Amino acid sequence: MKALAATAYGPPENLSLIELDVPRPGPGQMLVRIAASSLNPTDLRVAAGDYRAIVELTFPYVLGNDFAGTVTEVGAGVTAYEVGDEVFGQALPRQLSWVVADHLRPSLSTGALAEYAVVEADTPLLAHRPAAVPAEQAAALGITGLTALSIMAAARVTAGESVLVVGATGGVGTQVVPLLAAAGAMITATAGNAAAGDALRELGADRIISHDQADYPSGVDVLLDLTLPVDRLATAARSLRAGGRLITIIFPGPTPEQVGRDDVDVQFLLDPDGVAGGMRDVAEAAEKGLLRATIAHRFPFDQGVQAATAYAQRGKVGKIVVTM
Repeated sequence: MKALAATAYGPPENLSLIELDVPRPGPGQMLVRIAASSLNPTDLRVAAGDYRAIVELTFPYVLGNDFAGTVTEVGAGVTAYEVGDEVFGQALPRQLSWVVADHLRPSLSTGALAEYAVVEADTPLLAHRPAAVPAEQAAALGITGLTALSIMAAARVTAGESVLVVGATGGVGTQVVPLLAAAGAMITATAGNAAAGDALRELGADRIISHDQADYPSGVDVLLDLTLPVDRLATAARSLRAGGRLITIIFPGPTPEQVGRDDVDVQFLLDPDGVAGGMRDVAEAAEKGLLRATIAHRFPFDQGVQAATAYAQRGKVGKIVVTM
């Protein structure tokens, strides 16, 4: 089978499409023929070596977390799925198991940016794909849809509250902005260009600002950090009113000292067990039309390296999906 892999640490231009044996499922696992997969920041950061202080990769390293596909084989003990089932969700490549090492039902895989992947069957981060949700949509909804639902549950936004969304043009941002608009929030969103701003307005944003932190408003009720590293949070946090809420999804989570505010509520969202909600919730929300992925570009699998390179560039709105 073909797989998009890193053969050494480096930028996305150094990735390769390589040939590997089709993996086989063991007990509690299933083999999925991938129909579509989408890229995430962690894919490129791991391949670039950003986490070498935590784990050294063994190469080749197959990328890919979010996917949609068809079950082609099940291992012993799998009862929730059978051959022919359409499934979707998120599953970390096994070399990143340190993220979920202490968890009960980790969702791991052999890498979803491949023609086939072996995944764990007993995890809330996988689900049957509704027939009404196309595979490309489902592949773009795994992390982003679940994160958007988790953000809304954590933020507890009420009508009339002001929300600053930093990193609004990404996969999570384009999911959460419509949810915030439906909740009646007054949304300020960051965008890198006029076209991106127009796209965010169509999704429900009220005001568009640049990425320059000098443009951030003051006195907002909620700050959603979807892109800033911890060393830039203190400046961003100044936009919050006293008693406001800061929610960040960027690993690693900040300490109070790094935020520089002792008068705001700070939450770091990382839920590898799906405690706050699982992929079935995403499937239900997508089937009802509450979640819909914004897809910036679609690439065929033979252009996987170009897809990764495009993902690293700024200015796009939404997800990049690779179809097999």
